[in-house]
Amino acid sequence: MNIKSYIGTAMALLLLLSPAFGQVDSQWRGPNRDGKYPGKNLLNVWPEEGPSLIWSAEDLGEGFSSAAVTADRVYITGLFGSSGFLFALDHSGKLLWKKEYGKEWSGSHPGARTTPTVVGNRIYLMSAFGLVVCFDRDGKMVWSLDLQKQYKAPILEWGMTESLLIDGDRLFCTPGGPAVMMAVLDRHTGKVLQEIKGNGQASGYCSPCLIRHGGRRLVLTMTAKSVVAVDADSGEYLWKQPHVTDYDVNANTPLYIDGRVYVVSGYGTGGQMFQPSADGSSTKKVWANGNPDSQMGSIIALNGTIFGSGHNNRGWHAVDWTTGETLYSQRAIGNKGNLIYADGLLYAYSERGDVALVKPDQENFTVISSFPIQAGSGPHWAHPVIKDGRLYVRHGNTLLVYQIGN
Repeated sequence: MNIKSYIGTAMALLLLLSPAFGQVDSQWRGPNRDGKYPGKNLLNVWPEEGPSLIWSAEDLGEGFSSAAVTADRVYITGLFGSSGFLFALDHSGKLLWKKEYGKEWSGSHPGARTTPTVVGNRIYLMSAFGLVVCFDRDGKMVWSLDLQKQYKAPILEWGMTESLLIDGDRLFCTPGGPAVMMAVLDRHTGKVLQEIKGNGQASGYCSPCLIRHGGRRLVLTMTAKSVVAVDADSGEYLWKQPHVTDYDVNANTPLYIDGRVYVVSGYGTGGQMFQPSADGSSTKKVWANGNPDSQMGSIIALNGTIFGSGHNNRGWHAVDWTTGETLYSQRAIGNKGNLIYADGLLYAYSERGDVALVKPDQENFTVISSFPIQAGSGPHWAHPVIKDGRLYVRHGNTLLVYQIGN
């Protein structure tokens, strides 16, 4: 083997062995954006009144964003009047600082939308009006970029809801529209590194994910009417597949497992499974199923089974990952909501306000324990977070933190 071939092989091996994400301390729906958290030795049953409340923080403003939890901080966003604020709390709930980042969503279903992404001493987020901002650990705004001004990005009917994707020194965001579907920024400066025209569609409320397939790293997301794939390293727009809803709402991050991509949306649309080609340059549809048809609660894929709730198709559903067969559809704890997973069990947060510990069973939606969230305000839409034996549940202007570790 000549030296050129050797170097090429070595680089390919490093690419395959390195994690898909760089060093990201906290981001939307866990380390891989799939709703799975790495907690261990967690309680497998809760007391009748629920797990112990460690602390709560109020006056965080209206919002549906999750907490971004790091080793020593909790970051969260909220709406006051028409302005959005980023909060930094310590692990006792003490407010360290509160900084305004710009105009935020005060229209239909008012509240801050996106979950901050934290890398080292930098915090990144996007407002509902397409303002991408970077703060430092002390609450100073380092840079900002107005996607609406830069790209004439169409502001969506319920505001932009993309939680930003960081890959090493780069930041991916999805302005949407005829000129630029996706932009790649230098996360340190906000400088535009690359513009990807894509499919000309508006953004679809979706937060992208980064996966590895066939020796290639792909960014997967959904625009207004499609699921799309972009080569994360070259920026090449690879493929799109139709995924159409009544209101162009595709809010759930795609899932990738064992060489397949699953996407799901509400408004009766349901889910579709796709099989990318060996090199990731194209894809084909494998199956479709209306259960679940999660609007924004997302789903968990575990041991060959998809778990999730419905929107029009009320209830909690389990679907076979390989065949698309519905294994069960059952009504329980409010009939819909969102799911996360840790240490062998599902955590369901229903839109009725119940938090439940659920066995990931292929035959029944088996609730082990549950308790109601009685503090906070507005719809129960924020996705919970698990970190170091603690469960973080946001309800409107309040964040509640429970002890779930042994």
